[in-house]
Amino acid sequence: MKFSELQRKLEREGWYIERTAKHHIYVHPAKPSIQIPIGKHKSEEVATGTLNKILKLAGLK
Repeated sequence: MKFSELQRKLEREGWYIERTAKHHIYVHPAKPSIQIPIGKHKSEEVATGTLNKILKLAGLK
């Protein structure tokens, strides 16, 4: 999965960008204590381990 696809998936589930620096930091209104950093490499593939970790944090896996 590419970074851009992961961002769209998170945004469909209600996550939004709280701030941006080297990474986009996503938060969810129902889970304010969880912050998920996503790289800005839109066309690159997300490493499998990183993808699994992000999906678990977001409650999508």
